[in-house]
Amino acid sequence: MSKEFNVPPVVFPSGGNPSAASTQQRRLPTAPFQPPRSSNPNSIPFMSFDIGSTAASTSFSAPQFGHNNIGIGGGGAGFEDEPPLLEELGINTKQIWHKTLSILNPVRVKSDLHEDADLSGPFLFLMAFGLFQLLAGKLHFGIILGWVTVASLFLYVVFNMLAGRNGNLDLYRCLSLIGYCMLPIVILSAVALFVPQGGAAILAVTGVFVIWSTRVCTRLLVELASCGDEHRGLIAYACFLIYMLFSLLVIF
Repeated sequence: MSKEFNVPPVVFPSGGNPSAASTQQRRLPTAPFQPPRSSNPNSIPFMSFDIGSTAASTSFSAPQFGHNNIGIGGGGAGFEDEPPLLEELGINTKQIWHKTLSILNPVRVKSDLHEDADLSGPFLFLMAFGLFQLLAGKLHFGIILGWVTVASLFLYVVFNMLAGRNGNLDLYRCLSLIGYCMLPIVILSAVALFVPQGGAAILAVTGVFVIWSTRVCTRLLVELASCGDEHRGLIAYACFLIYMLFSLLVIF
């Protein structure tokens, strides 16, 4: 015997047509996202706000800079009041020029100009010396810098040994004086480019410039450092050895 089950009838909302109901459910479109259009035709189309509108504006105002409001370190001074770059680096061109003129006059050497020691002028003279040597076919930049350092140490030790405890010559001033007194040797290296090598003329010119450098350096050391007048001869001999050593680079 077969059993009968009571199945409740299925009621479709479309009036009994199941295909119509499924078709209606499939045709329900989903609206894509569309940004609101702006009333301003000049606005950017893909932006959701209007740049020129009042709502997009903020309360911040554009900063206004004056000519004298900006200063370095938060001060009120402008760029016009700043010192030159050379002065900030500690390079005084006027002082270097006056010291150079004092070296060019071996008879009247102004020792008061060399009380403030510096290395800017000596560095320029040493580079010029190396450049003239390079024009002569000799690469001596490293030798010149090394020899100046050793010569300064040598003269510093010799002077302080002679002066004893009363010696007040420091290494920085000694290096500055030797560098400035290298100016005659620099001139010698420039003159040697036009004088035949290996003759009596170059030897005579070299002797003149070496004596020039020795006299100027000795006088500056004696007048700027204490207890130097008593040992002028020994100081002059040490300076003569130093500048004769540099002149050998020019001769040979």
